[in-house]
Order: sequence, then C-alpha cells, then structure tokens
Amino acid sequence: MSATTKETDYSKYEAVIGLEVHAQMLTQSKAFCSDSTLYGALPNSQVSPISLGHPGTLPVHNREAIRYAIRLGIACGSDITEHNYYARKNYFYADLPKGYQITQDKTPVCTGGAIHIKLKDGTEKNIRLQRIHMEEDSGKSMHDQDVFDSLIDLNRAGMALVEMVSMPDIKTGEEAYQYLTEVRKLVRYLDICDGNMEEGSLRCDANISVMLKGSKEYGTRVEVKNMNSIRNVQRAIDFEIKRQIDELENGGKIYKETRTFEAVKGITIVMRSKEDATDYRYFPEPDLPPLHITSEFIDGVKAQMPALPKELYEKFTHIYKLNDYDASVLTENKEVAEYFEQVLKHTGNIKAAANWIMVSVKGYLNEQAIEIKDFILQPAKIAELINLIDGGKVSNSVASQKIFPAMLHEHHKSALEIAEGLNLLQESNSDSLLPFIKQALELYPEKVAEYKAGKKSLVGLFMGEVMKLSKGKADPKLANQLLRDELEK
Repeated sequence: MSATTKETDYSKYEAVIGLEVHAQMLTQSKAFCSDSTLYGALPNSQVSPISLGHPGTLPVHNREAIRYAIRLGIACGSDITEHNYYARKNYFYADLPKGYQITQDKTPVCTGGAIHIKLKDGTEKNIRLQRIHMEEDSGKSMHDQDVFDSLIDLNRAGMALVEMVSMPDIKTGEEAYQYLTEVRKLVRYLDICDGNMEEGSLRCDANISVMLKGSKEYGTRVEVKNMNSIRNVQRAIDFEIKRQIDELENGGKIYKETRTFEAVKGITIVMRSKEDATDYRYFPEPDLPPLHITSEFIDGVKAQMPALPKELYEKFTHIYKLNDYDASVLTENKEVAEYFEQVLKHTGNIKAAANWIMVSVKGYLNEQAIEIKDFILQPAKIAELINLIDGGKVSNSVASQKIFPAMLHEHHKSALEIAEGLNLLQESNSDSLLPFIKQALELYPEKVAEYKAGKKSLVGLFMGEVMKLSKGKADPKLANQLLRDELEK
C-alpha cells in the first residue's frame, strides 16, 4: 500500500435498512376479480376485462385475501384496522394495464407488530413493522424471450398481494437475511403464500442508507430491487453499504435512486431516480366501497390460526426437551414439524424421532428433491423402526442402512416384516452369541493378552469382529457384556 493510500474505516459508519416485502396470496382468484391465479398458465390466458382495465369495469373485494392479510397481522402482533379505504397509485408502466394500482395508502389493514430474529452468534432482536397493507400486483415484463422486443404477460396483473413494510431497524445484511427467513417461514406456516422468491411470489425491495455512528440524521436512502433469493438480498445489502461508504469517504454524494442487483457480478447498478410519494398522485379509489372489518370477523380468523413457528419451538424445547438445534431444524418447515408430531403419536422416544427425521428422512427428501408431503412413508412407519430398535430387535445401524431403504421400496410392509424377511433380527440369546464371541477372541490371541494386561480399549476391536461375524445381528448391549465377561475369565 502506498503512503498516500488511505484505508477506509468502515466501522465509523452504521447502516439503516428497511425492507418492503411483497407476498402473493394463495387465493384462487385475483384481488378484485374472479380471474384464476394458477401459476404457469399460458401467457395472457388468465385475464378479463377487469384485470385488463377496460373502461366501465368495476372491482370487488376478495374476502379470502382480506382474511389472509388479517391472519398475517395477528401472527405479527399487529393492530387490525377497522375502517379500510383503498387508493389509486398512479404510474405508467407497460405491464400495468390500468395505468394505476389499487392499494392502501392512509389506512393499512395492519399497523405495528414485529418479526423476531435470531442471528448466528445467538443475538436476538425484534424488527418492528410499520404496516401491512393490501394491494394488487402488476403484470410481468419479459426481456429475454425475444431478441428485439420485451414481451408482456398480464396473468399476474391483479393478483392479491400484501406488502410488509419494516421500520428501519435492520443494520446488516445478515439481519436482513434472518428477517426474510422468518417472514418466509411465517407465511408458509399460515398457508397464505408459498414463499417462493424464484417464482416471484415473495419479493423484497431494500431501502439502504448509511450514516456516521452517533448521528441523529439518516443518510440519503437508496432502493435496491430485483433480488430473487434471500441470499441475494444479503449480498446486495452488503455491497450497497460498502459502496455508499466508499462514495462518501471519497468525497462523493449519495443520490436518491432505485438500483438493481446483478447477481452474477454481485453489484448494484442504477435503474432510475427514486420516485416520491407525491409522484404517484394517490387519491381514494372511487370504484371500491370502504371495507369495514368487524371484531367478529377478526375473532373468526383468530379461531382458525395454526400453531406458529415460535410456539412450536417453545413446545419442542420445553415440553419435548429437545435442544435448540433440533427444535430449530424441525420447525423450519411446517409440514416437517407436523410429521414429527405424528411420529410421536406412535413412539415415546422423542430424541430418536427427531434424529430419524433430521438425518434419514430429510436426507432422502434432499436426494430425491421432494417435499415431505410427497414422502411415501407414513409417520407410523418411522415409529415402527424406532420401536424395533428400542425393543432390542435390530441395531440402529441395521435399521438405517438396511431396513429403512427396504421400506422405501416396500412401504406396504411393516418394519418388522422387512426385518424378518431379510433375516436382520438381532441375536439376543446368550447361547447364540457366545460362539461369535469366542471366534472373535480366537482371531486375536495377542490382543486378548494385551487386554488382560490392562489395555481395556481393545474391547472395541473385539466388538467390531463380533458384529461382523454375526452380520450385524448381535444385540450390541448383550454382546458387549458377554464379551467382557469372557475376557475377564
């Protein structure tokens, strides 16, 4: 480094980050009309005069979309707004057929609340929410389908969305990563969104600024878009923080603008100058009547709330006495957590059930690239295996290496039937085990002498030989005891 080069002290600065997360609701029809929401249909096949913005057409409320938005607000501890009014957000873009978007401006359906996150170092933090509001989606522009032209697919136009706007409580890319991970987990648990960022059903825009530590005034905010994974959100934020600090340290200026993230290069580049709220010319939506949400309706939503990730985590750690890691892994996915609890209906060995699901079951799911809802073995089948092991009929290694794979191909058979058919039941009779033990000792007379001289660790060598001779069928506990008894003679 030359004498004139100054190394940037990034620790002088702190970032101020707020996230805007759009979640596409799993409703069967769009936000304000009856168009289908089926993903993957032919372009422009799921449209109607309403979603195309034809003159004289009128939108109507989607009751299920309202229910989903309230469900999310309840899960986040938000206040539910009783009197809701919609607004028109005006802007021109090729995939916005009406020239405006129906959204909520002054009266978001939910206000306040928080998302609880836990960082890798164990630090826990609440990220406050400013609001959750309902709106409709735009269409989709495709720039890679034609050499000369951009194409428009309006199937997505009018889809029901909720937008979650966080307070600027996030300080790092890692915090943003954990926040989005929790949001995705939450919407999946609530069955209101599939959380698929690659398909665009969960999207995130990040508002990022930096300021000197201790400053009372925020820096100029930059919005970053087009991040198609949670990991890319973290990468974009980390890059943008460094870019802004470098710019300021070199005497430059941060401009209020919208930038896009280029994942291959790991950089952000300018798209356009950032719009202000006044640019959108919000005004009340004249074609939708005010929406009044009654306390009875909210109580009905509360009554149908599923168990949430945090509640299941508390249950798994406090009632089932699982450690933090096991409880975290098992509650990452709602269907996995439910499968685990179904296994426990057929066995009392909680730790074994957790281990089987986290290792053998999830390992198979990953190999096959399938979800647990498509797993061929019912929870009771896994419990059968655990009970065979606990009953001393098979060893854990035989169960995982031989019986479990066989059950995947013959799932109509019980674990016991497969173990009997493959002649894998353990020898738990002393008379049947003693020949194997004596044979193992006869193979290593010098090692027997070393054991008797005090090298007790050699018992592992003999046990390995016993298991090999018995083809894994020896009851390890009984064989170990008989082996020691024979060596002590």
